[in-house]
Amino acid sequence: MTSGLYIQVPFCQTKCTYCNFHTGVFSSQLYEPYAGAVCREVETRARGDAWATFDTAYFGGGTPSLLAPESLARILAAVRAKFDCRFEEVTLEADPETITREKADAWLAAGFDRVSLGAQSFNDVELKAAGRMHRRADISAAVSTLRAAGFGNLTLDLIAGLPHQTAESWRDSVESLLALGPEHISIYMMEIDEGSRLGREAISGGARYSAGELPSDDAMTDSYELACGWLADAGYEHYEISNWGRPGFRSRHNLKYWRREPYLGLGAGAHSFDGRRRWANAHDPAGYVASIELGTLPTEQESIVSEREALEERIFLGLRQLEGIDLSNLGSAPDASLRSRIERMRRDGLVIAEGGRLRLAPDRLTVSNDVLVELMEAV
Repeated sequence: MTSGLYIQVPFCQTKCTYCNFHTGVFSSQLYEPYAGAVCREVETRARGDAWATFDTAYFGGGTPSLLAPESLARILAAVRAKFDCRFEEVTLEADPETITREKADAWLAAGFDRVSLGAQSFNDVELKAAGRMHRRADISAAVSTLRAAGFGNLTLDLIAGLPHQTAESWRDSVESLLALGPEHISIYMMEIDEGSRLGREAISGGARYSAGELPSDDAMTDSYELACGWLADAGYEHYEISNWGRPGFRSRHNLKYWRREPYLGLGAGAHSFDGRRRWANAHDPAGYVASIELGTLPTEQESIVSEREALEERIFLGLRQLEGIDLSNLGSAPDASLRSRIERMRRDGLVIAEGGRLRLAPDRLTVSNDVLVELMEAV
């Protein structure tokens, strides 16, 4: 089985109001030392556990496009020098306003063949409220620049449920996105939790960060369902709850997560899974660099995945895929409690069980977490 490689770049120009990731705004003076530390982690990891061939690489964040193209190229070169790499997909996350022709040319020359653009919205009021640096015009300009450089695999995303979003502005964003013709599209539904500034404000009933201008849950559901219909009509395959691709353009790397295939994470806050163990690196970039410079891997939160946890993951991650899961791949036959829960949920129209496969009902995708939590209670 091939493996995936994930490189975390936790630097941002600003912290989006809705973000609950371990990323932040740091001095650009840390960028180059950080890239050097990642290269040294590559060397150290290569001397440790044996890894199968890497066929995907994904530079995520944060905003990886903030690093100098030379730094990104150096990390990719270090990976190729120390591991068996036969890349079929190498993705770079980028914010629209950070893209120039010079960068795009350098990325392509370094070996990146896919760019993931964080569009989020085509409405400037929504973008400003969310704390984004780019505006509508920057998205189109970025796509034009990347196409001119020779990129033939672009993915753009939108968020349903941003503050100030209306049915009209959402339709405009979806139409504008489709007009740019990306090979892959992600549609995320706004999550309100205590991990973000906007989430904390909304939960407490405050008004900062435009928390009082959040669309209702019903409006967010309508937005998602409208996008599902329009993307299907435009020829995109809906293969995971939040992801669509033209034929042949599904995210090879992200599929590894949903299929529980091995992946190695490098950088501050990166997570890894070798099929039996999960572990993560320390989150603080400066602490990560200091640890690497001392010759110590910044590994933390290491654990062995139990049989029960593996079963839960196979169900939870598998059902995020529209094709569902093969019940025969759940290991030993599901016990009576799980079989009973599946049958009851089938009768209630929450899931579809046929042909030896279990999948979420198409009209329950917007409440998938509730359905999955209910099913997991029987595991």
